[in-house]
Parts: sequence; structure tokens; C-alpha cells
Amino acid sequence: MMNGYGKSDSLIVPRKPPNKAQAAEEVEGRTGKMMAIEHWGVVPDIIALAKGIASGMPLGATVSQTEVMDWVPGSHASTFGGNPISCQAALTTIELLEEGLVENAARIGDYILGKLKELQKEFEMIGDVRGKGLMIGVELIKDRETKKKAIKERNAVIQRCFEKGLLILGCGENTFRLIPPLIITQRDADTALTILEEVLKKIEKS
Repeated sequence: MMNGYGKSDSLIVPRKPPNKAQAAEEVEGRTGKMMAIEHWGVVPDIIALAKGIASGMPLGATVSQTEVMDWVPGSHASTFGGNPISCQAALTTIELLEEGLVENAARIGDYILGKLKELQKEFEMIGDVRGKGLMIGVELIKDRETKKKAIKERNAVIQRCFEKGLLILGCGENTFRLIPPLIITQRDADTALTILEEVLKKIEKS
């Protein structure tokens, strides 16, 4: 997610052109809204859903405006679609999301971002810190003047965090992602942030 483009602070959201459909890919989730595109007040014609929608069961879904789905009967089909178990898993997942998990992602995500901003002041190697909800990226740099990518350091942080029981994911060459589950508590977040701080101290000194 990148900052500084007009109304959006993480991606380019174009205005809907006349007589054309606008689609949103909402596979990842966890941004603190049921749909990430809600952050920018955009109502797309088509939304693609998958992954977490069925809590681990294989399922993808397309949601759209009525007029977009007005096809001739039988014009769209799949030889492996419509699995009833996956569909039931999705319905139950939606029920759970509506019981406060989306709000928890927003609340704990804001908390984690705030703590990461504090670490950013402490560690010169932390460049940009960005995200929404529980989808957070942390950029590592050699120094803040040149902003040269700290590729080896990023890889070392991921490995050492793993050794201490914290799983973080690489993104690009010098960024790692914190994308915890929606059920994360503030206590869990504090544990993760403590591990990350310990690792950053060792990496920056070496």
C-alpha cells in the first residue's frame, strides 16, 4: 500500500468511466472493513472474493450489481463449482465476521500501526510503515537519506523472527508484512511487537 495519491492513501482508485464496469479484487480481506474498497467510498460493479471467505475451504465468489449479472440462463457454468460444504462454510464465516471480527481488525490494526510508528522513530533501518487494519507493511532501508533497500537485513529479520516464533512474510525486496488473523488480541500483538523489537535491535547492531 502506498501513500499520497489523491483521495486514497494506499492505492489508485479511478473514477468509474461511463458505460464501463468497475471491478474490485477483495481476496485478502482484513483491512478493517468488510471490503477494502469501502475505505475510499467506492461502490464497484463487480467484487471478486476468495481465500478467507470460506475459512480454509476451497471457494471463490463473484458478487455484482444486478444488471451486470443479467445473463442468459445457462450461459455461465463450472464443472467443479457450487460445492455445498464450501458454501455453508462461507455463510458461517460471514456470520462470524459480523460478530465483531472486522471491527477487531480495525482496532488492533490501528494499535499495531501506532506501535510500529514508535519503533520507526527508534530504528533508522525502518523506512515506510503503511497499512490498513491487519494488512501492514514495514519497509527496511540502509539509511533514511538514500533510502537504499536493506534486502539482506529484511531477510535476516524474517528468519530471526521465525526462530523466535513470529511468522512474518516478505513482500518485494525490502519489505515485510504483518498480516495476523482477525481474532488477534492486543496481548498477541504486544508479544509479536516485542519479538520484532528484539530482532531489530540485534540486526541494527550487527
